[in-house]
Order: sequence, then structure tokens, then C-alpha cells
Amino acid sequence: MKYRVFVDGQEGTTGLRIHEYLAQRDDIEVLRIEGDKRKDVGERARLLNAADVAFLCLPDAAAKEAAALVNNPKTCLIDASTAHRTAPGWAFGLPELSPEQRAHIRAAKRISNPGCHASCFILLLRPLVDAGLVPRSLPTSATSITGYSGGGKRMIEQYQSGGDARLASPRPYALKLQHKHLPEMVAHTGLSVPPVFIPIVGNFYKGLAVTVPLHLAQLRPGTTPERIQAAFEQRYAGEPFVRVMPLRDATTLEEGFFDVQACNDTNHVDIFVFANDDPAQGQAVLIARLDNLGKGASGAAIQAMNVHLGMPEGLGL
Repeated sequence: MKYRVFVDGQEGTTGLRIHEYLAQRDDIEVLRIEGDKRKDVGERARLLNAADVAFLCLPDAAAKEAAALVNNPKTCLIDASTAHRTAPGWAFGLPELSPEQRAHIRAAKRISNPGCHASCFILLLRPLVDAGLVPRSLPTSATSITGYSGGGKRMIEQYQSGGDARLASPRPYALKLQHKHLPEMVAHTGLSVPPVFIPIVGNFYKGLAVTVPLHLAQLRPGTTPERIQAAFEQRYAGEPFVRVMPLRDATTLEEGFFDVQACNDTNHVDIFVFANDDPAQGQAVLIARLDNLGKGASGAAIQAMNVHLGMPEGLGL
């Protein structure tokens, strides 16, 4: 049996990458819209309702409009925008979120794709909140460094044109502290306080790493880096796409610098715990990295589709 799949917004960065994944599959029939009909609401509605799975690779407002066009109860929507990530009735498309999440994705006809920064932050904090090591009311902070492809076609062209010397250095942004990923970062970790979140775009195409510093004295009494490491290992045991790296990862420490791009061209997330050998210091640094175009966007969407359709989760990834 072939499943019919339509990508609404097929010319964007995420949509193009989803098409690349789908092109490898002989179990998928891709429904395509003619170039001159991409803004034809009637044609888009026809294809959306003809699909078993439809990916929405659109700005938030357009994604909401597209979702409203679907009246076929058999069509599953997977929305790559921010529009529905905390919306009632939409399953959050992060299978590793909790032991129950795959069942939610399997049953849902409306699935919201996680944000790239948010995926890393949630995968770092949710297990620690669930284990009671991190209080729900803990004020946290996070820094994310990401490749410029996360900014879409316009930013890609800006960086690749090579005409602006300011782009050679890392650029922090979202300095009004209202980044669009914050609502899902709170809702899906169980935290009650939004993190102070500073994303930074760098002069490289793709790759992303989120860093969360922790003062152990603010956590549950008796929390050590070893207990944090154990919580990650327990939660992600058997997960095909989450790799918990060794505590105080020797390779990283030997080289002295963290490789933000080491997960590129994969659907993996790597989880790290770093800490001083002296327990009296009482500090730890958590880092999660992924490919912002893979597990941070298109790869996550394909993974959610596979889960929903009951296929092998890594098929095509």
C-alpha cells in the first residue's frame, strides 16, 4: 500500500528537505501542486483532503488557514510552523517526550512539529523535571548556537552572498526575550517559568546546540552530575535517535571545543552532561545538539509521520 502525501509549502527550506526524504521511499505517493496553482486555495484544499498525510511548511497564519481547509477526517496534518505547538487537540510531534507520546502521535490526526531550539531544551529538561531533580519553578537559562539555514531562504541568501562583513561573527538575537519557541519550551518541559533564552546564529550552514547551565544547590538535595546522567540514561534507553554521551565526554574534553555540527545529516540528538570533578563546585552544564534541518525540522516531521502510520520509525531517515 502506498500512502499519499502532500507538502503545502513545498518550495521552502523545510518543504524541500521533506521532499528529499520522501523521494527515497517507494511506499509514498507524493501529491504535487503545479507552480501556477500554489496560491489557488481550491487546488490546495483538494490536495490537502486527498492526502493521507499533509505537511504544512508555511508561516503561522498560513498554516492555520491551511488547517481550516481540511475536512477529510482521514487526513493527518503535520504542521512545521509554530502555530499549533501548544494548541489543544494537537499532539506534539516529539516521540521521545515521554513514554506515552508515541501513542498520542499514533492516534492523532493533528500533529505539531517541534521547534529546533525547543527540541533540545525539552529533551534536556523534561527528564529531570519528571525525575524530580529539577523543580518546576526553577528559573533556567539557555543559550543556543545555530547555523544560518534555520532562518530560511532569505537568511541563507544573505549569508551565502558574502557581502556583509558583520555576518562573519556570531550574532545573538531575540533580545526582547520573546522568542517564538518559548511557549512550547515551557509547556512540554513541565516548567512553570520560561527560561531566559538567547539564540545565536553563526556563519555555518546547519547544526545546532543548546546549552543549559545548572547550579546543583538549586536542584533537589543530593542531586549530582552522576544522578543527572543516570536520569538521561534511564529515560532515553532504547531510543533510536537520542544518544546519551558519557558523563564529562572524554573526546570533547580532550579536544577542548564542542562540535556543534557533529549531528549534521542525521536524525540524532546527542545529550551531554559536563561538570567539574570537584563536587564542591556544585555546577553542571547540559548540552544537546542536532541538525536543525534534520531532527530539528524535516527529519522530525518524517519521524512523526512514520510513528503515526505505524511504520518503522527510522524508515527513510
